[in-house]
Amino acid sequence: MISTRGRYAIRVMLDIANNQSEGYVPMSEVAKRQGLSLKYLEQILPVLTQNGLLKGVKGKGGGYCLTREPGEYPIGEILRLTEKSLTTVSCLSEDAPECERRSECKTFEFWKGLDDLVNDYIDSRTLGDLL
Repeated sequence: MISTRGRYAIRVMLDIANNQSEGYVPMSEVAKRQGLSLKYLEQILPVLTQNGLLKGVKGKGGGYCLTREPGEYPIGEILRLTEKSLTTVSCLSEDAPECERRSECKTFEFWKGLDDLVNDYIDSRTLGDLL
């Protein structure tokens, strides 16, 4: 399940994409337009800025802007940065220990296929598509 952290990150990025033509977008305005807690958004923004998805400027006239065109942001990239895991089952996560039942598991390929579908879908959609 995608958490509010991931969903809000996408909403923030979309809002910035829609409003950055006038310069940097203050996060207080994004929070107000989106009906989100500014304090919660302030916990999400560092991940997006540290990973180069957003650029932030402090002070008067400051705020945030995208570092790329909206069509260059796969939704999967945003979700992978803000979610702990997007795997459908724990045995597929990168840090999972090797399952002792893997060789005889009748459901592994099913879960792997579902995981692949989810990842292909979120990687095939961009912020530009959602605009």
